[in-house]
Amino acid sequence: MTAIEHITTAQQAKLVNEDGEPVRLELAPALGADQIDTLEKEAGQPLPKELRSLLSFCSGIDGCLDGIDFTGRDMAFEQKEVFPNGIPIARDGFGNFWVLDLTPQTAKTAPVFFACHDAPVILYQSSDIASFLSEVFRMSTPPHKSLVDDVHDDRLFDVWRKNPGAVDQPTAAASPDSALRAFASALPGHFQIVDLRTASPGMGFSWGRYGPQTEVRRHGYDRIFGYAKPPKTGLFAKLFGR
Repeated sequence: MTAIEHITTAQQAKLVNEDGEPVRLELAPALGADQIDTLEKEAGQPLPKELRSLLSFCSGIDGCLDGIDFTGRDMAFEQKEVFPNGIPIARDGFGNFWVLDLTPQTAKTAPVFFACHDAPVILYQSSDIASFLSEVFRMSTPPHKSLVDDVHDDRLFDVWRKNPGAVDQPTAAASPDSALRAFASALPGHFQIVDLRTASPGMGFSWGRYGPQTEVRRHGYDRIFGYAKPPKTGLFAKLFGR
């Protein structure tokens, strides 16, 4: 099903929250072609066909999560080192966002990531908006089992505690994978690296592993990320070159 089909199906269904109370969806007005072109210029990358089609149907949805805005204009989120051209399309009401990761390769669809600040992790959510909306609406469909809930409530702490999939810089620099090897070879030896190019829901990395000044880097538009302790900049470090 397309994103639009998921929305129209949800409108016709009897959605209820976990307390059995009805959930009503309200759609924001569609955008005209000129407005969509303007949004594309703001994003800095071509909008995926899926998003352009969706915007011509509606620009957002009220009634689920803490609001969905497919333009990203109502979402106060920016993390350029992770998502150079990301569009935040949904929020949870606690300062966390679901972000559409636009790149030169996302002509048809773009994946959705969950960007959390507590714990400070980035997690892969879904391959496209349609899959994301399907799981959002499952939150209001008994038995209320959804990958959005799984990622939002459980898997972020697993990534924060265990750092699954992270490899050190020397190991990545010796990888047979050319992209991984090139990225790692350009990084200092204290970096940890996570490859999310073939991620499944809930996979991710700890962008704030070492506090708010954690160094985070991305390999161009490839979904390969590195993070490390921030460099020491105090007087002692300057005097002794550390």
